[in-house]
Amino acid sequence: MKKVLIITYYWPPAGGPGVQRWLKFVKYLPEFGIEPVVYIPENPTYPLLDTKLLDEVPSEVTIIKKKITEPYAWASVFSKNKTKKISSGIIPNKRKQSFLERLMLWTRGNLFIPDARVLWVKPSVTFLQRYIKENGIDTVITTGPPHSLHLIGMHLKEKTGIRWIADFRDPWTTIGYHKALKLSDYAARKHKELESKVMQEADFLLVTSNTTQKEFKAITSRPIHVITNGYDVENITRLPLDEKFTLAHIGSFLSERNPRILWKALSELIKEEPDFKDDFQLKLIGATSQEILETIEEFRLSPYVKNMGYVSHQEAVQQQRSSQVLLLIEIDSEETKSIIPGKLFEYMVSERPILAIGPEDADFATIIKQTNTGVFALYDDKDRVKETILSYYRLYKDQNLKVYPVGLQQYSRKNLTKQLADLLK
Repeated sequence: MKKVLIITYYWPPAGGPGVQRWLKFVKYLPEFGIEPVVYIPENPTYPLLDTKLLDEVPSEVTIIKKKITEPYAWASVFSKNKTKKISSGIIPNKRKQSFLERLMLWTRGNLFIPDARVLWVKPSVTFLQRYIKENGIDTVITTGPPHSLHLIGMHLKEKTGIRWIADFRDPWTTIGYHKALKLSDYAARKHKELESKVMQEADFLLVTSNTTQKEFKAITSRPIHVITNGYDVENITRLPLDEKFTLAHIGSFLSERNPRILWKALSELIKEEPDFKDDFQLKLIGATSQEILETIEEFRLSPYVKNMGYVSHQEAVQQQRSSQVLLLIEIDSEETKSIIPGKLFEYMVSERPILAIGPEDADFATIIKQTNTGVFALYDDKDRVKETILSYYRLYKDQNLKVYPVGLQQYSRKNLTKQLADLLK
């Protein structure tokens, strides 16, 4: 079997979306003649933990670890809560940032380039150089963010000549939070230089969306392959459907993902539609920013909120399948057209309708339309949002709220791993 070294920061017991992609690739790669070896930090500072994911790590996989110096661990001395939020991507509204938050963002963007895990690069290169030679590794794969891991791959290629693949789960300098890092001109230029060098040095790139592929083609002539995220077969207890007409948002609800048209549509339906206020419930599952909660309060929707906070991936899947409608919200910007949230694919196989709101020409809007799994609306299309909710509500009242998806098999984790394996051979 070919041996592939996968360098990743996020690995169980880390929670959140960052861990799923390579956990599932590692699960299925051996079926296609490839032996994965996983390299992870020994003492990471994960903002979210999900110990149940440890049960999904194949017992036969080789996992090697090396200590990491974590600036977020230092920062947590001053404020554990603020550090945890910023490290998980929840950045407060610029006007409401405290001095400590502004300082932390400036430090993160200007002193730790490309990110706070950059201090892991040098010791990892030294250690892995020898490991690669002694253990017959054929290929190195780095996955980011954090994008500093791509620097490990780049240096290993320079020193050993090994084939190196850079996997971008999210873009680098066009990711939503990059502009919030208070970058100096020098820091912004340095990010761009490193991004370009990584993309020029890798043997090929993996990305998760067609738009990212197009963006990266302007930076590099290296081959770029699209392998989206996907869904896996989840053998979990299925809960009965919620009795309430529940709209559920699962995952981090960032300040920039604040669809005022949704809150306005819901507040109008509560006033206009008989029984709606008695039936409706908004479920928030995952970290929700204070700005979102304040806007919900502004529209007098707080009495209808069930804020469950962060839950395990297993429980999140159960909640997806028991909710009446699933909300998918992405930031309304040119940079986020390429983002396809990993939870979309789990949403699609939950057999529940999706109401999605995002930027024009968003890649995930195309997937929803092609699979017949829900409705997509723009941030300025309140009427479409309101009509969709009302339509779903009437189907709910008739006990006939369901979806009829098509073409989902192409997004199964096993099929996606086969695509990866074909590229690795």
